[in-house]
Formats: sequence, structure tokens, C-alpha cells
Amino acid sequence: MILTMTLVLVVVGAVAQRVAGLGFAMLVAPFLVLLLGPHHGVFVVNVCGMISSLLIIPRVWRDIDWSMFRWLTPAALAGTIPGALIAAALPAGPLSLVIGAVVLAALVLSLLLSRADVVVTGRPVRVAAGVLSGLTNAMAGVGGPAVSAYAVLARWPQRPFAATLQPFFAAMGAAVIITKLILDPTQAPEIGWWVWAAITVAIVAGIFGGEWVQRYVSDRSARIFVLFVAFVGAFTALGKGLADVL
Repeated sequence: MILTMTLVLVVVGAVAQRVAGLGFAMLVAPFLVLLLGPHHGVFVVNVCGMISSLLIIPRVWRDIDWSMFRWLTPAALAGTIPGALIAAALPAGPLSLVIGAVVLAALVLSLLLSRADVVVTGRPVRVAAGVLSGLTNAMAGVGGPAVSAYAVLARWPQRPFAATLQPFFAAMGAAVIITKLILDPTQAPEIGWWVWAAITVAIVAGIFGGEWVQRYVSDRSARIFVLFVAFVGAFTALGKGLADVL
């Protein structure tokens, strides 16, 4: 039952990733935390995010802004280490609280910034966005909102933004996985190779499904769906964390 629900979530997350360029982690992380626990859930989210991004890269290669990638990625890798240290030190209950709170804060921020008229650019802002993305990705499996906020404030066009996020997420996911395995190998769930193979197949199905969905659903509708489901998952994870702590 848990495996079936996990595969369904992975397919839906991959569809969102292909349609909107991001949303996999915000959509899937809170629910995987409920199914697998905070440590294992975040680990699986990073593995899935890395695989899905690697599979999408060839399909968006021409639109990738490599200059922006070179600024964001080293900063994100720097933020990964403290984020992984904090996550390893927190028990399951408080970590579930943190994950729910991070996702909720990211969702509220994305809604507020979508209405903002402020334009912010510059290298220090890019570096700050990268560091924050790496920090939250290592802690909660959610690295997209920080760079999404930067994209809104810098008026970064959607197509190169969505394309550039794929190598960015792939590099950041790999860094988080390696860091977590070094700090605490028990954060990796003990599941068979065939489960990882099934997850990979689910990701591939989601990517192709996302390309089909793109023909009929606007980016705005896709983002509304991702936000709605992510809000539900974040509140659920927050409630579970509170229950565990209390």
C-alpha cells in the first residue's frame, strides 16, 4: 500500500515538474514525509528530484541559462552542508514540523511575490537565493521556492528559468544525497533495487504524462493545482509533527 501511494505521488510530482519546471518537491515532500518518515522521505524526494531533472535536461537543453546555473549552483552546494547537519540533528517530530513550516512559508512567499512589482537583480541576490535553496532542500527536500522567488523578483522569463532549474536540481540533489550518506547513512531507506527501478519507471511515466498534459493545460492552471495540493500536504505534515511533539 505504501509503495503504491509512493509511486502515485512520484508520477504526479514528475508531471508537475515537466509542466511547470518545478513543483515536484513541494507537491510530494509533505506526503512522502507522512508515508516514510521525515528522514527517509526527504532522502527519497532528493533522489526522485535528481532523476527527474536528469531525464528532463535533454528535452530543455537549448533553453538552459548556463551563466545563471554557474552562479546559483555553488551557492546552493554551500547551503547543503548546514541544512544536512540540522536535519540529521533533529528528531522525527520536530523535523516534520520544520518540513511543514518550510513548505508553507515557501507557498505563501510564492503567492505574495506573484503580485509584487519590485524588480531585484544582482549577484548577491543570486548567491543568497542559491544558499537558501540548498539549505531548505537538505532540510526539507524543498529547494525550488527560493530560486522561484528570485526568478519572480528578477523577472527571469519562464522558459529559461524552468530549463535552468533542471541541471540545478540535479546537482543539488546529488550533493544532498552524498552529504546525508556521509553524515548519517541511516537516512537512506532500506529498500530493494526493484523499488528504485519502479520509482524510476514512475518518474519516466510522469515526464511523458507531463508532456501530454502540457498540450491541454496552461502553466497557470498547473501552478494552481500544485499550490493547492502542496498546501494540503504541508498542513498535514505540520499536524503530524505537532502530534508527534505533543
